[in-house]
Amino acid sequence: MSFAITRYHDFSCGHRVVGHEGKCKLLHGHNYRVYFEVQPVADLDAVGRVVDFGVVKNLLCEWLEENWDHKMIIWENDSLVRNVVYGSPQASTMLLMDSIVWVPFNPTAENIAKHLVEVVGPQQLSGTETELVSVVIEETRKCSATYTKQGE
Repeated sequence: MSFAITRYHDFSCGHRVVGHEGKCKLLHGHNYRVYFEVQPVADLDAVGRVVDFGVVKNLLCEWLEENWDHKMIIWENDSLVRNVVYGSPQASTMLLMDSIVWVPFNPTAENIAKHLVEVVGPQQLSGTETELVSVVIEETRKCSATYTKQGE
């Protein structure tokens, strides 16, 4: 038997899916809902919890707010957007740069979920005796992707 807690967080951001055959190849945005599933590394804490829900809020939900909310998540290999940003006049370039988060993956819901589990989770939960084991990310109320960490 194993324990896990789940907390969700809503945030808004945009992206463009390079190579998409439909509308998602265009710059567009979503009101995302992310479900973080956290498990203890060993056992429940002395109080009998995986971790306080506030810790998940402070470390994972706030990370989303500070880093991705109201920004564009753009693949660093997206030459179309890169040319627009770096080909812009100086005044608008700074505003564009503050609005864009360059990531090392094509920002599909699947890849975003994987990045949160494999990169953000370990960084943010370091020292908490917990690990982020799964993320479900909803792009809409009808469409979601899940990434679950494989057992080691």
